[in-house]
Amino acid sequence: MPSPRTPLPWPVLALFTAGYLAPYLLPTVVGRLDAYLPVTATEAGAIGSALLLSSATAGFALASLVERIGARTLARAGLVLAVLGYGGAALAHAVPAVVLGAVVGGFGSGTVTAVAATRIAAQPDPHRASTLGLLSVSALAGAVYLTVPHLGPGHGLPLAAIALTALAVWPLTGRLPAAGAAPHTRRERTPLPRLRAGLVLLAAMPFWSLAQNALWGVSGRIGLTQAHLTEATLGVVFAVALGAGLLGVLGAGALGPRFGRAVPIGAGTVLIAGCIAVSASATDLASFAGGEIAWNACYPIVLSYLIGLAASLDPARGRWAVLVGSASSLGTAAGPLTGSVLSAQAGFPVMGAVLAAGLLVIAVPMTAVALRAGRRTLPVVEIPVETPVESRAPRTTTAA
Repeated sequence: MPSPRTPLPWPVLALFTAGYLAPYLLPTVVGRLDAYLPVTATEAGAIGSALLLSSATAGFALASLVERIGARTLARAGLVLAVLGYGGAALAHAVPAVVLGAVVGGFGSGTVTAVAATRIAAQPDPHRASTLGLLSVSALAGAVYLTVPHLGPGHGLPLAAIALTALAVWPLTGRLPAAGAAPHTRRERTPLPRLRAGLVLLAAMPFWSLAQNALWGVSGRIGLTQAHLTEATLGVVFAVALGAGLLGVLGAGALGPRFGRAVPIGAGTVLIAGCIAVSASATDLASFAGGEIAWNACYPIVLSYLIGLAASLDPARGRWAVLVGSASSLGTAAGPLTGSVLSAQAGFPVMGAVLAAGLLVIAVPMTAVALRAGRRTLPVVEIPVETPVESRAPRTTTAA
Protein backbone atom coordinates (compact mmCIF):
# COMPACT_ATOMS: atom_id res chain seq x y z
CA MET A 1 0.00 0.00 0.00
CA PRO A 2 1.52 3.33 -1.03
CA SER A 3 1.98 5.92 1.61
CA PRO A 4 -0.28 8.98 1.54
CA ARG A 5 2.93 10.96 1.81
CA THR A 6 4.11 9.74 -1.61
CA PRO A 7 5.24 12.85 -3.52
CA LEU A 8 2.59 14.08 -5.91
CA PRO A 9 3.51 13.97 -9.63
CA TRP A 10 2.99 17.68 -10.26
CA PRO A 11 4.35 17.71 -13.84
CA VAL A 12 1.99 14.84 -14.69
CA LEU A 13 -0.98 16.61 -13.10
CA ALA A 14 -0.14 19.77 -15.03
CA LEU A 15 -0.02 17.81 -18.29
CA PHE A 16 -3.32 16.13 -17.40
CA THR A 17 -4.88 19.56 -16.88
CA ALA A 18 -3.54 20.98 -20.14
CA GLY A 19 -4.64 17.92 -22.12
CA TYR A 20 -8.16 17.68 -20.71
CA LEU A 21 -9.04 21.39 -20.60
CA ALA A 22 -10.34 21.54 -24.19
CA PRO A 23 -13.07 18.89 -23.66
CA TYR A 24 -14.08 20.56 -20.40
CA LEU A 25 -14.50 23.91 -22.14
CA LEU A 26 -16.38 22.41 -25.08
CA PRO A 27 -19.78 24.04 -24.36
CA THR A 28 -18.38 27.56 -24.32
CA VAL A 29 -16.07 26.86 -27.28
CA VAL A 30 -18.93 25.52 -29.43
CA GLY A 31 -21.38 28.14 -28.16
CA ARG A 32 -19.06 31.02 -29.03
CA LEU A 33 -18.23 29.60 -32.44
CA ASP A 34 -21.96 29.46 -33.14
CA ALA A 35 -22.54 32.98 -31.80
CA TYR A 36 -19.61 34.89 -33.30
CA LEU A 37 -18.66 33.08 -36.51
CA PRO A 38 -20.74 32.61 -39.69
CA VAL A 39 -21.50 28.95 -38.94
CA THR A 40 -24.66 27.09 -37.96
CA ALA A 41 -25.06 25.34 -34.62
CA THR A 42 -24.47 21.98 -36.31
CA GLU A 43 -21.32 23.28 -38.02
CA ALA A 44 -20.03 24.65 -34.71
CA GLY A 45 -20.60 21.23 -33.17
CA ALA A 46 -18.73 19.66 -36.08
CA ILE A 47 -15.73 21.93 -35.41
CA GLY A 48 -15.75 20.78 -31.79
CA SER A 49 -15.92 17.18 -32.98
CA ALA A 50 -12.99 17.74 -35.35
CA LEU A 51 -10.92 19.11 -32.46
CA LEU A 52 -11.63 16.09 -30.28
CA LEU A 53 -11.22 13.58 -33.11
CA SER A 54 -7.77 15.01 -33.74
CA SER A 55 -7.02 14.55 -30.04
CA ALA A 56 -8.14 10.91 -30.16
CA THR A 57 -6.03 10.29 -33.27
CA ALA A 58 -2.94 11.49 -31.43
CA GLY A 59 -3.63 9.12 -28.54
CA PHE A 60 -4.03 6.05 -30.75
CA ALA A 61 -0.93 6.94 -32.77
CA LEU A 62 1.28 7.51 -29.73
CA ALA A 63 0.05 4.84 -27.28
CA SER A 64 3.13 2.64 -27.69
CA LEU A 65 5.65 5.36 -28.56
CA VAL A 66 5.90 7.41 -25.38
CA GLU A 67 8.83 5.41 -24.00
CA ARG A 68 10.65 5.30 -27.34
CA ILE A 69 10.35 9.00 -28.10
CA GLY A 70 10.51 10.14 -24.49
CA ALA A 71 7.84 11.69 -22.29
CA ARG A 72 9.65 15.04 -22.19
CA THR A 73 10.00 15.34 -25.96
CA LEU A 74 6.41 14.31 -26.68
CA ALA A 75 4.98 16.55 -23.98
CA ARG A 76 6.85 19.56 -25.31
CA ALA A 77 5.79 18.82 -28.88
CA GLY A 78 2.16 18.50 -27.79
CA LEU A 79 2.27 21.74 -25.81
CA VAL A 80 3.77 23.59 -28.79
CA LEU A 81 1.00 22.30 -31.06
CA ALA A 82 -1.62 23.30 -28.49
CA VAL A 83 -0.24 26.82 -28.15
CA LEU A 84 0.07 27.35 -31.91
CA GLY A 85 -3.22 25.65 -32.80
CA TYR A 86 -5.53 27.10 -30.17
CA GLY A 87 -3.75 30.44 -30.21
CA GLY A 88 -4.04 30.66 -33.97
CA ALA A 89 -7.73 29.70 -33.86
CA ALA A 90 -8.35 32.33 -31.19
CA LEU A 91 -6.80 35.08 -33.33
CA ALA A 92 -8.24 33.98 -36.69
CA HIS A 93 -11.56 35.17 -38.06
CA ALA A 94 -11.81 33.06 -41.21
CA VAL A 95 -13.66 29.83 -40.56
CA PRO A 96 -11.11 27.57 -42.38
CA ALA A 97 -8.29 29.04 -40.28
CA VAL A 98 -10.25 28.46 -37.07
CA VAL A 99 -10.94 24.85 -38.07
CA LEU A 100 -7.27 24.26 -38.89
CA GLY A 101 -6.17 25.76 -35.59
CA ALA A 102 -8.69 23.66 -33.67
CA VAL A 103 -7.49 20.47 -35.34
CA VAL A 104 -3.80 21.26 -34.73
CA GLY A 105 -4.54 22.22 -31.12
CA GLY A 106 -6.58 19.06 -30.65
CA PHE A 107 -3.67 16.92 -31.81
CA GLY A 108 -1.50 18.74 -29.31
CA SER A 109 -4.00 18.07 -26.51
CA GLY A 110 -4.10 14.40 -27.42
CA THR A 111 -0.32 14.17 -27.41
CA VAL A 112 -0.12 15.76 -23.97
CA THR A 113 -2.89 13.50 -22.66
CA ALA A 114 -1.08 10.39 -23.95
CA VAL A 115 2.03 11.33 -22.01
CA ALA A 116 0.00 12.09 -18.88
CA ALA A 117 -1.85 8.74 -19.13
CA THR A 118 1.34 6.69 -19.34
CA ARG A 119 2.89 8.56 -16.42
CA ILE A 120 -0.27 8.15 -14.30
CA ALA A 121 -0.28 4.40 -14.98
CA ALA A 122 3.31 4.28 -13.70
CA GLN A 123 2.40 5.90 -10.38
CA PRO A 124 2.19 3.72 -7.24
CA ASP A 125 -1.45 4.83 -6.92
CA PRO A 126 -2.88 5.71 -10.35
CA HIS A 127 -6.38 6.30 -8.96
CA ARG A 128 -5.08 8.95 -6.61
CA ALA A 129 -3.14 10.63 -9.43
CA SER A 130 -6.18 10.62 -11.71
CA THR A 131 -8.46 12.10 -9.05
CA LEU A 132 -5.97 14.89 -8.42
CA GLY A 133 -5.77 15.55 -12.15
CA LEU A 134 -9.55 15.78 -12.36
CA LEU A 135 -9.55 18.17 -9.41
CA SER A 136 -7.03 20.34 -11.19
CA VAL A 137 -8.76 20.60 -14.55
CA SER A 138 -12.23 20.98 -12.94
CA ALA A 139 -11.08 23.95 -10.90
CA LEU A 140 -9.38 25.64 -13.84
CA ALA A 141 -12.36 25.08 -16.15
CA GLY A 142 -14.70 26.48 -13.49
CA ALA A 143 -12.55 29.60 -13.23
CA VAL A 144 -12.69 30.04 -17.01
CA TYR A 145 -16.48 29.69 -17.06
CA LEU A 146 -16.77 32.39 -14.40
CA THR A 147 -14.33 34.72 -16.12
CA VAL A 148 -14.98 34.49 -19.87
CA PRO A 149 -18.51 36.04 -19.92
CA HIS A 150 -17.08 39.20 -18.34
CA LEU A 151 -14.18 39.60 -20.79
CA GLY A 152 -16.27 40.55 -23.80
CA PRO A 153 -17.57 38.99 -27.01
CA GLY A 154 -15.71 36.93 -29.60
CA HIS A 155 -15.05 33.28 -30.31
CA GLY A 156 -11.41 33.32 -29.22
CA LEU A 157 -11.46 33.71 -25.44
CA PRO A 158 -11.93 30.04 -24.42
CA LEU A 159 -9.47 28.95 -27.10
CA ALA A 160 -6.94 31.46 -25.81
CA ALA A 161 -7.41 30.09 -22.28
CA ILE A 162 -6.44 26.60 -23.49
CA ALA A 163 -3.40 27.96 -25.33
CA LEU A 164 -2.22 29.95 -22.31
CA THR A 165 -2.61 26.90 -20.06
CA ALA A 166 -0.40 24.88 -22.39
CA LEU A 167 2.17 27.67 -22.38
CA ALA A 168 2.15 27.82 -18.57
CA VAL A 169 2.74 24.07 -18.28
CA TRP A 170 5.85 24.11 -20.51
CA PRO A 171 8.38 24.90 -17.73
CA LEU A 172 7.36 21.75 -15.82
CA THR A 173 8.28 19.41 -18.69
CA GLY A 174 11.95 19.52 -17.70
CA ARG A 175 11.14 17.14 -14.85
CA LEU A 176 9.79 14.45 -17.20
CA PRO A 177 11.99 11.54 -18.34
CA ALA A 178 13.73 11.82 -21.69
CA ALA A 179 14.06 9.06 -24.29
CA GLY A 180 16.30 6.27 -23.06
CA ALA A 181 15.88 7.23 -19.40
CA ALA A 182 14.74 3.67 -18.68
CA PRO A 183 15.45 0.43 -20.50
CA HIS A 184 12.59 -0.57 -22.74
CA THR A 185 13.93 -2.33 -25.80
CA ARG A 186 12.54 -5.73 -24.84
CA ARG A 187 9.39 -4.36 -23.23
CA GLU A 188 8.29 -2.82 -26.55
CA ARG A 189 7.51 -6.34 -27.83
CA THR A 190 5.52 -7.33 -24.77
CA PRO A 191 1.91 -8.11 -25.77
CA LEU A 192 -0.91 -6.23 -24.16
CA PRO A 193 -1.89 -7.90 -20.87
CA ARG A 194 -5.49 -8.77 -19.91
CA LEU A 195 -6.55 -8.56 -23.54
CA ARG A 196 -10.22 -9.52 -23.16
CA ALA A 197 -10.94 -7.03 -20.39
CA GLY A 198 -9.03 -4.32 -22.22
CA LEU A 199 -10.87 -4.87 -25.50
CA VAL A 200 -14.29 -4.80 -23.83
CA LEU A 201 -13.43 -1.55 -22.07
CA LEU A 202 -11.94 -0.20 -25.30
CA ALA A 203 -15.19 -0.94 -27.17
CA ALA A 204 -17.46 0.46 -24.45
CA MET A 205 -15.70 3.73 -23.72
CA PRO A 206 -16.55 5.53 -27.00
CA PHE A 207 -20.27 5.07 -26.36
CA TRP A 208 -19.99 6.10 -22.71
CA SER A 209 -18.12 9.25 -23.62
CA LEU A 210 -20.39 10.01 -26.59
CA ALA A 211 -23.44 10.13 -24.33
CA GLN A 212 -21.69 12.44 -21.87
CA ASN A 213 -20.38 14.83 -24.45
CA ALA A 214 -23.44 14.86 -26.68
CA LEU A 215 -25.17 16.59 -23.77
CA TRP A 216 -22.14 18.61 -22.70
CA GLY A 217 -21.66 19.91 -26.23
CA VAL A 218 -25.19 21.35 -26.38
CA SER A 219 -25.64 22.23 -22.69
CA GLY A 220 -24.96 25.87 -23.44
CA ARG A 221 -27.71 25.94 -26.06
CA ILE A 222 -30.14 24.15 -23.73
CA GLY A 223 -29.52 26.75 -21.06
CA LEU A 224 -29.80 29.71 -23.42
CA THR A 225 -32.67 28.63 -25.67
CA GLN A 226 -34.77 26.14 -23.67
CA ALA A 227 -34.16 27.24 -20.08
CA HIS A 228 -33.96 30.93 -21.12
CA LEU A 229 -30.80 31.82 -19.16
CA THR A 230 -28.38 34.65 -19.88
CA GLU A 231 -24.77 33.85 -20.74
CA ALA A 232 -23.63 35.18 -17.36
CA THR A 233 -26.15 33.00 -15.50
CA LEU A 234 -25.17 30.06 -17.65
CA GLY A 235 -21.51 30.61 -16.77
CA VAL A 236 -22.37 30.60 -13.07
CA VAL A 237 -24.33 27.34 -13.46
CA PHE A 238 -21.40 25.70 -15.25
CA ALA A 239 -18.95 26.98 -12.65
CA VAL A 240 -21.08 25.64 -9.80
CA ALA A 241 -21.51 22.37 -11.69
CA LEU A 242 -17.76 22.05 -12.08
CA GLY A 243 -17.43 22.87 -8.39
CA ALA A 244 -19.76 19.96 -7.70
CA GLY A 245 -17.41 17.94 -9.86
CA LEU A 246 -14.58 18.87 -7.51
CA LEU A 247 -16.62 17.56 -4.60
CA GLY A 248 -17.35 14.44 -6.60
CA VAL A 249 -13.66 13.78 -7.19
CA LEU A 250 -12.94 14.37 -3.50
CA GLY A 251 -15.71 11.90 -2.75
CA ALA A 252 -14.13 9.37 -5.09
CA GLY A 253 -10.83 9.86 -3.29
CA ALA A 254 -12.47 9.41 0.09
CA LEU A 255 -14.32 6.28 -1.04
CA GLY A 256 -11.20 4.75 -2.56
CA PRO A 257 -11.45 0.94 -2.61
CA ARG A 258 -14.33 0.62 -0.15
CA PHE A 259 -16.87 -0.39 -2.80
CA GLY A 260 -14.43 -1.69 -5.40
CA ARG A 261 -14.68 -0.43 -8.96
CA ALA A 262 -17.89 -2.12 -10.15
CA VAL A 263 -20.31 -0.22 -7.90
CA PRO A 264 -18.98 3.28 -8.68
CA ILE A 265 -18.82 2.52 -12.42
CA GLY A 266 -22.14 0.69 -12.76
CA ALA A 267 -24.34 2.59 -10.32
CA GLY A 268 -22.64 5.86 -11.21
CA THR A 269 -23.41 5.39 -14.91
CA VAL A 270 -27.07 4.73 -14.08
CA LEU A 271 -27.21 7.96 -12.05
CA ILE A 272 -25.56 9.87 -14.89
CA ALA A 273 -28.25 8.59 -17.28
CA GLY A 274 -30.95 10.04 -15.05
CA CYS A 275 -29.15 13.37 -14.75
CA ILE A 276 -28.80 13.64 -18.54
CA ALA A 277 -32.53 13.08 -19.01
CA VAL A 278 -33.35 15.78 -16.44
CA SER A 279 -30.90 18.32 -17.84
CA ALA A 280 -31.96 17.82 -21.46
CA SER A 281 -35.64 18.34 -20.63
CA ALA A 282 -35.07 21.41 -18.41
CA THR A 283 -37.15 24.50 -19.12
CA ASP A 284 -36.11 26.75 -16.22
CA LEU A 285 -33.12 27.59 -14.06
CA ALA A 286 -33.94 25.14 -11.26
CA SER A 287 -34.29 22.03 -13.42
CA PHE A 288 -31.37 22.93 -15.67
CA ALA A 289 -29.03 23.74 -12.79
CA GLY A 290 -30.15 20.68 -10.85
CA GLY A 291 -29.49 18.33 -13.74
CA GLU A 292 -26.15 19.87 -14.69
CA ILE A 293 -24.86 20.06 -11.12
CA ALA A 294 -25.88 16.50 -10.24
CA TRP A 295 -24.45 15.19 -13.51
CA ASN A 296 -21.14 16.98 -13.02
CA ALA A 297 -20.92 15.61 -9.48
CA CYS A 298 -21.35 12.01 -10.70
CA TYR A 299 -19.35 12.18 -13.94
CA PRO A 300 -15.83 12.66 -12.52
CA ILE A 301 -16.39 9.98 -9.88
CA VAL A 302 -17.09 7.38 -12.55
CA LEU A 303 -14.37 8.74 -14.81
CA SER A 304 -11.74 8.53 -12.08
CA TYR A 305 -12.54 4.86 -11.52
CA LEU A 306 -12.48 4.19 -15.27
CA ILE A 307 -9.07 5.83 -15.60
CA GLY A 308 -7.79 3.81 -12.66
CA LEU A 309 -9.30 0.62 -14.11
CA ALA A 310 -7.61 1.17 -17.49
CA ALA A 311 -4.29 1.94 -15.81
CA SER A 312 -4.49 -1.25 -13.72
CA LEU A 313 -4.74 -3.40 -16.85
CA ASP A 314 -1.17 -2.50 -17.89
CA PRO A 315 0.57 -0.86 -14.92
CA ALA A 316 4.07 -1.36 -16.32
CA ARG A 317 3.64 0.68 -19.50
CA GLY A 318 0.21 2.28 -19.39
CA ARG A 319 -0.77 1.25 -22.91
CA TRP A 320 -4.37 0.38 -21.99
CA ALA A 321 -4.66 3.73 -20.22
CA VAL A 322 -3.70 5.56 -23.42
CA LEU A 323 -5.80 3.35 -25.71
CA VAL A 324 -8.91 3.54 -23.52
CA GLY A 325 -8.41 7.28 -23.11
CA SER A 326 -8.18 7.67 -26.88
CA ALA A 327 -11.27 5.52 -27.36
CA SER A 328 -13.02 7.80 -24.91
CA SER A 329 -11.84 10.74 -26.99
CA LEU A 330 -13.47 9.19 -30.08
CA GLY A 331 -16.80 9.25 -28.27
CA THR A 332 -16.06 12.73 -27.02
CA ALA A 333 -15.30 13.81 -30.60
CA ALA A 334 -18.60 12.43 -31.90
CA GLY A 335 -20.52 13.89 -28.95
CA PRO A 336 -21.01 17.52 -30.03
CA LEU A 337 -22.11 16.59 -33.54
CA THR A 338 -24.35 13.79 -32.25
CA GLY A 339 -25.95 16.12 -29.73
CA SER A 340 -26.42 18.82 -32.34
CA VAL A 341 -28.00 16.46 -34.88
CA LEU A 342 -30.26 14.69 -32.37
CA SER A 343 -31.45 17.94 -30.82
CA ALA A 344 -32.04 19.53 -34.22
CA GLN A 345 -34.05 16.55 -35.48
CA ALA A 346 -35.96 15.51 -32.35
CA GLY A 347 -35.48 18.23 -29.73
CA PHE A 348 -33.45 18.32 -26.54
CA PRO A 349 -35.75 16.13 -24.37
CA VAL A 350 -35.78 13.26 -26.89
CA MET A 351 -32.02 13.58 -27.28
CA GLY A 352 -31.64 13.22 -23.52
CA ALA A 353 -33.89 10.14 -23.41
CA VAL A 354 -31.93 8.44 -26.20
CA LEU A 355 -28.58 9.17 -24.54
CA ALA A 356 -29.83 7.96 -21.16
CA ALA A 357 -31.09 4.68 -22.63
CA GLY A 358 -27.76 4.11 -24.35
CA LEU A 359 -25.89 4.64 -21.08
CA LEU A 360 -28.04 2.07 -19.31
CA VAL A 361 -27.14 -0.50 -21.95
CA ILE A 362 -23.41 0.25 -21.95
CA ALA A 363 -23.22 0.13 -18.16
CA VAL A 364 -23.53 -3.67 -18.25
CA PRO A 365 -20.25 -4.63 -20.01
CA MET A 366 -18.31 -1.89 -18.23
CA THR A 367 -19.47 -3.17 -14.85
CA ALA A 368 -18.56 -6.72 -15.87
CA VAL A 369 -14.98 -5.64 -16.68
CA ALA A 370 -14.74 -3.79 -13.38
CA LEU A 371 -15.97 -6.86 -11.48
CA ARG A 372 -13.31 -9.11 -13.00
CA ALA A 373 -10.41 -6.69 -12.98
CA GLY A 374 -11.41 -5.31 -9.60
CA ARG A 375 -10.84 -8.60 -7.81
CA ARG A 376 -7.34 -7.39 -7.17
CA THR A 377 -7.16 -5.05 -4.21
CA LEU A 378 -7.36 -1.37 -5.03
CA PRO A 379 -4.86 0.94 -3.33
CA VAL A 380 -6.24 3.22 -0.68
CA VAL A 381 -6.74 6.67 -2.14
CA GLU A 382 -6.02 9.53 0.21
CA ILE A 383 -6.05 13.10 -1.04
CA PRO A 384 -4.26 15.44 1.35
CA VAL A 385 -6.09 18.50 2.59
CA GLU A 386 -3.42 20.77 1.17
CA THR A 387 -4.07 19.57 -2.40
CA PRO A 388 -4.19 22.66 -4.62
CA VAL A 389 -7.20 22.91 -6.87
CA GLU A 390 -6.33 25.99 -8.77
CA SER A 391 -5.36 24.15 -11.86
CA ARG A 392 -10.08 19.69 -13.38
CA ALA A 393 -11.59 13.35 -19.15
CA PRO A 394 -12.67 12.89 -20.24
CA ARG A 395 -14.30 15.09 -20.08
CA THR A 396 -12.66 11.33 -20.42
CA THR A 397 -15.24 14.32 -20.95
CA THR A 398 -14.55 15.04 -21.14
CA ALA A 399 -18.33 17.00 -21.62
CA ALA A 400 -18.69 16.76 -21.55
